[in-house]
Amino acid sequence: MTKRLFSIPYFLWVGLFVVAPLILLLWQSFFNIQGQFSFSNYSQYFTSSTYLMMTWNSILYALIITVVTLLISFPVAYVLTKLKHKQLLLMLIILPTWVNLLLKAYAFIGIFGKYGSVNSFLQFIGLGRPQILFTDFSFIFVATYISIPFMVMPVFNALEDLDENLVLASYDLGATRWQTFIHVVWPLSLNGVRSGVQAVFIPSLSLFMLTRLIGGNKVITLGTAVEEHFLTTQNWGMGSTIAIILVLAMMIIMLLTRERKVGN
Repeated sequence: MTKRLFSIPYFLWVGLFVVAPLILLLWQSFFNIQGQFSFSNYSQYFTSSTYLMMTWNSILYALIITVVTLLISFPVAYVLTKLKHKQLLLMLIILPTWVNLLLKAYAFIGIFGKYGSVNSFLQFIGLGRPQILFTDFSFIFVATYISIPFMVMPVFNALEDLDENLVLASYDLGATRWQTFIHVVWPLSLNGVRSGVQAVFIPSLSLFMLTRLIGGNKVITLGTAVEEHFLTTQNWGMGSTIAIILVLAMMIIMLLTRERKVGN
């Protein structure tokens, strides 16, 4: 009885701030811009080359950001597990997440701007002042930088729980470092990698602030389209439809990357 009482706030929170908003989005997605009940939003989405291209861009950018983040974060997490003051160093990596996303975005605008520190250095070494801000590179770079702590943490925890005796046994059986990594370390850290992929890929699907501030509207994703429909065109039905598509995509990603027990 006590457990049920303590669970009431949880179910109230989920019901009010997760289930209810999703139901409202789903309901609104069936109304066109004139307020008439219709399936036209879904029909337009799946037949429009513009929306399909936005979908492809969203998936592609999210995939690139996730892969780059993983390639950076896995070695960092692995090295951290071998260091003496690993908890302190891990905290230093997590520390930037305490800074507001908007502040970090504006900081990179200053760094990558035409007269920013990066371009000043490039001009100093004779490479001029190339356009860095408002490009795919700047968007992916900043999104990756912001995502790194969310990949490092679960991978670090998975590697920290790895039994070192298994690694030593692999060496004793004649395996090289690369073979040990492929057949021992990597498989046993996959649950952490899956959690990291969820934490990075899913938010990257719906980025819109960075596409505005860092991508300069040259990077167009579904998150940008949702913002446009809700705040500019006032076509809430189409915005809700795209949001529902994003939610379904996120659910699919969570299903594909759900945690599996080692040995299954």
